[in-house]
Amino acid sequence: MMRNKFDATFELKFLAETGVFEGYASVFNVVDSVNDKIAPGAFKDSLAGCRKSGRLPPLLWQHEAQEPIGAWRGMHEDGHGLFVKGDLFINDIPRSKEAYKLLKENVVTGLSIGYRTKEFHREQKGGVRVLTKLDLLEVSLVTFPANELARVTGVKSLNDIARKFAACLDEATADIKDGITARRLNTSLRQAAADAQYKHEEK
Repeated sequence: MMRNKFDATFELKFLAETGVFEGYASVFNVVDSVNDKIAPGAFKDSLAGCRKSGRLPPLLWQHEAQEPIGAWRGMHEDGHGLFVKGDLFINDIPRSKEAYKLLKENVVTGLSIGYRTKEFHREQKGGVRVLTKLDLLEVSLVTFPANELARVTGVKSLNDIARKFAACLDEATADIKDGITARRLNTSLRQAAADAQYKHEEK
């Protein structure tokens, strides 16, 4: 069977400075540029095979088999689509570090799956091919997804986390009755956060 590609909505929920991220690699019932859409349950058998073997499909750069840039740590179907949790090896693979930077800068914002079609049918109206059973081969970060909806929607950086941490800290210390204790706690935690940021920037 031929290997195909499908670009569907990638909704990134979180990307930490460690390179770990999670989101949806495929959203069900989205029609792509070649008039295909993936039905709920299409990945069920393929994922069952992955669980049995103890191996998930590779995390690739631009569908290049010679360029794995990390590993998928989790995949499962839910009512929305194919949920994935990945880990970019930003400290060990130069391309992974580049990919992470491009994600943060909103330059590379797409995700695409590589698969073989096992079962499908066509809708009478519009002739859309509905993919009902797929053999999932790989999931890639890509520059040009065929589906314009296949975009990363947000990347959180360490600075975003630090700002939220500071806001929560202000709320917490405001609730402490002992003003001196509160100020000391606030100062100590802020210094720890600043030290962590400085050490990260040194890398």
